[in-house]
Amino acid sequence: MSRTIEVPEQMYEMELMRKSRKHDAASMAVVLKEITINSKLGIQTLPPASANEDYDIQGPSHVQCRQILIKHNKSTRPYSFREMFITRTKQEAMDMIKEFRRQIINEETTFEELACTYSDCLSAKKGGDLGYLTREHIRSPLEIISFNLEVGQLSEPVETSSGIHLILRIN
Repeated sequence: MSRTIEVPEQMYEMELMRKSRKHDAASMAVVLKEITINSKLGIQTLPPASANEDYDIQGPSHVQCRQILIKHNKSTRPYSFREMFITRTKQEAMDMIKEFRRQIINEETTFEELACTYSDCLSAKKGGDLGYLTREHIRSPLEIISFNLEVGQLSEPVETSSGIHLILRIN
C-alpha cells in the first residue's frame, strides 16, 4: 500500500540540517519550532539561492528526474496548459497518481507515456523530464525528494500546494 508524503514548503531547512554534518539538537529544535509557528500562521519561506552553501551535504551534485503533476481544484493554480479550469478534487488527483504508480510498477505503461498524456506540468511535452536539478540550488520539497531517490526509483505520491506529484529519478 502506498502512502502520501506531505511536505510543507518550510521543511527544506530541516531536511538540509538533518543531512548536514553541521547541526546539533539545539539548532534543530529552533528550526523545528520556527517551522511549526510558521505553519500555524500560514507563512511560507524559501531561502535565498546561496543559503544552501552553508551546508556540507553528502551525495551527488545533480540528479535528473521526471515528474507527473496532477492538479486539483484546490491547487495554488487550478489550471494548466491542458485545462482552463481544473474541476477534479484532491482525492481524484490522488487516485489518478496512485493508479499511474501502480501501472508503472506493473510495467503496463511507461512513466513517459503517462506524463505526456496526463501531467499538468509543461514538462509533460518532454515525457515529464525536469532536466538536471543541482544540489546547490535545492529550493523545494520535490527537489529534496528527488535527491533522496535512487536511480530508477519511483516516489510515493507527493502532495504540495501545486497538486499531487509522482517523481522518477532517471540519472
